[in-house]
Amino acid sequence: MSDEHTLTYNTPAEIDEIYARLTATFRSRVTRPLAYRRRQLLQLARMLQDHHTAFEDALLADLNKPRMETTVAEVTHLITSTLNAVGNLEEWAAPQPCPTQEEWRSGWGATLYKEPKGVVLIISPWNYPLVLTLNPLIGAIAAGCPTVLKPSELVPVFTQLLADLVPKYLDPTAYAVVKGGVPETTHVLDLRWDHILYTGNSQVGRIVATAAGRHLTPVTLELGGKSAAVVAEDADLDLAARRLLHGKIQNAGQLCVCPDYALVPRGKVDAFVESLKRAHDEFWPGGDHPLTGSIPISKIVNPRHHARLVDLLNKTKGKVVLGGEVHKDKSISPTILKDVPEDDVLMGEEIFGPFLPIIAVDDVDHAIRVINSKPIPLVIYLFTNQDELKDKFLQQTRSGQLVLNDVIMQLCVHEMPFGGQGESGYGMWFGKTTFDTFTHFRGCINVPPAQEPFLQSRYRPYTDAKYQGASAPGKVKIPDA
Repeated sequence: MSDEHTLTYNTPAEIDEIYARLTATFRSRVTRPLAYRRRQLLQLARMLQDHHTAFEDALLADLNKPRMETTVAEVTHLITSTLNAVGNLEEWAAPQPCPTQEEWRSGWGATLYKEPKGVVLIISPWNYPLVLTLNPLIGAIAAGCPTVLKPSELVPVFTQLLADLVPKYLDPTAYAVVKGGVPETTHVLDLRWDHILYTGNSQVGRIVATAAGRHLTPVTLELGGKSAAVVAEDADLDLAARRLLHGKIQNAGQLCVCPDYALVPRGKVDAFVESLKRAHDEFWPGGDHPLTGSIPISKIVNPRHHARLVDLLNKTKGKVVLGGEVHKDKSISPTILKDVPEDDVLMGEEIFGPFLPIIAVDDVDHAIRVINSKPIPLVIYLFTNQDELKDKFLQQTRSGQLVLNDVIMQLCVHEMPFGGQGESGYGMWFGKTTFDTFTHFRGCINVPPAQEPFLQSRYRPYTDAKYQGASAPGKVKIPDA
């Protein structure tokens, strides 16, 4: 966080007023009409388009994030996602008939109606603050939920910009930004929400889940973990290296779906290192430098995180074969390490920085054992052209997602739900799934009075004849396996 940028935090009284205002709005039903939701979504897209450069400036100030990365991963991605929601809103929100199997229930009109859950809370992190705040908001608006946004205090320029813009573009009675640190977030979590979506680390995720549990509030947790990248024997090493390094340097490796470490066949480690060096030279040609060159990589978010990464670099038993340069307490160059033991300090917690340790493995089974020895990651990246290996990883590993032959690109597929398991989170969101996350699917049936003669046998007095009739469906022949 830049020293010259500070936030004025909301007071507990202001937070309570925001909560009361949004609750009253929900109860007034003003957010329910699709025309209202569509108008708010289009306003969100206009806000992004009108202030595209301002968002780039904010993330440059907070994170030194290159404009290209902000544009591709955050602003334009969000505009596309917002317009996708606008285009599909009527279909997403339409009542969903539930076809019934037995004839005697077929006339009850079983239907799921899509209703907004209520007032919801989105707590977002500092690393991709725009997309991880507004992408869930798209689904919340589409579902008809008034929403409080709680961005990270570690990106003050962005948070202030968002707090300034949201009431200018969106209905201020339904959408609000809360500014604050741990005490303010704690106060927010003491309130009763109808759904909470949190993106961040597992330590805070537990705090959020515990707070939500006091009110029986449903929660979506998008966490992280050590997402492995497996380079199979048949992989194109140059392509794998280019794509892995590209993914690793996005926001200086401060990304929940960043490849955390690489598992490479023992006999191909040196060749893979050379491929990584060539990719590095492609990305920074002609003597350009990732720390001091024309477009440096993002800085580490603050001195504390920077010190943590430097400590890892000092303690690892691996050999640095590329990078390893430290620039003040701001940034660290992309760093490749080989000869990293499986129990190395770099193989403990999620690195969340620009280091890529390479673990030499004997075969694919060895790679799977390494992955399965750790908590379930958010994603596994597998570089191979063998369908048999894809199937093997689907059957013998667990992860939020499995991505073949690239990294991070799953975030382009808004038609596919996104989420983790266990330590990497729970619940799903993305595209229509975010709409579903903030929606209560309310079942409705109508049992016609004309069926009363058929239903007569359910009433007292119970008789043996009624019992035999009720037991008959349970006496059908069970098919052989």
